Amino acid sequence: MKDLESLRGFQLEQILNEDPLAHSLTLLGKVRIKLADNDEPARYVSAILRVEKTALPASVASTVLAEQLSNVQLLDSTDIYSWMLGWFKTSSEHPDVKINVICPATDVHIRKYTKQTITMVQETPEIYATVVKPYIDAFPPSRTQWVLDILSGKSEADKILYRSPTPEHGFVLLPDMKWDLMTTSSLYLVAIALTNSVRSLRDLRKTHLPMLRSIREEASRVVSEKWPGIGRGSLRFYVHYQPSYYHFHVHIVNANLCGQMGSTVGQAHLLDDIIALLELDSDDGLSILERMTMTYGVGDQHGLYGPLTRAQS
Repeated sequence: MKDLESLRGFQLEQILNEDPLAHSLTLLGKVRIKLADNDEPARYVSAILRVEKTALPASVASTVLAEQLSNVQLLDSTDIYSWMLGWFKTSSEHPDVKINVICPATDVHIRKYTKQTITMVQETPEIYATVVKPYIDAFPPSRTQWVLDILSGKSEADKILYRSPTPEHGFVLLPDMKWDLMTTSSLYLVAIALTNSVRSLRDLRKTHLPMLRSIREEASRVVSEKWPGIGRGSLRFYVHYQPSYYHFHVHIVNANLCGQMGSTVGQAHLLDDIIALLELDSDDGLSILERMTMTYGVGDQHGLYGPLTRAQS
């Protein structure tokens, strides 16, 4: 699904999520596509569409009222206050929505993007060893093939902002798919480690400090050079646990970006805090991140929800 015609062929089946804070709808439906370059006919497959209204960039401040509004409707007014609805003209420079597509979408994708009820759980080292690690180990390599394609340059090569080639401590830096690539106030980048030996926070060791520090330093440098208005103190670096995919990566967002579900306590761990913990760790024995109990929120559609809630004392 890469053009208007294919989007118009989308057949809605279910609204997975409605997020008024993000001004978005996540939709599940069917779309008819040809999956292989052979004689097999096109068939209907599941697809997920996330439609999100784009942010208003500061660059339109001088023209948004005088030139871009096509109509307004007064809702109410009292004393010094008025409320109106407004409609913009069509503009090729300022799109109205950003559309993310997952096609074909698997049951795992559908559960992930479905609105969920969060339950806080405690994951002891024992629960990690007996419940979480077997869950992670069971994923086939194909689940993260798209990550390997990015790392190898097979896909999204033109979006790479920085590459550190060291096998054990290297990473690539690129825009996250959630960013519209234009609005710096909602800037969202991701740094993905080259090594596949680190799948989550639990796998980090003191020996990974050079990689973590390099991500922090190089991402800050690249952003300040490419977007001069965003200084070094204007970025928030964090790591998810549980992550959405099990190949180590760091989220890098504008520090003033609010309302992101993934940046909440109970999922996001600040990179600076992770570095500080590992700096205090001993050189021998189990890592502090192996020994500590993790407390976090897990959604009722997550594959770990049942096993983790049953494992709580």
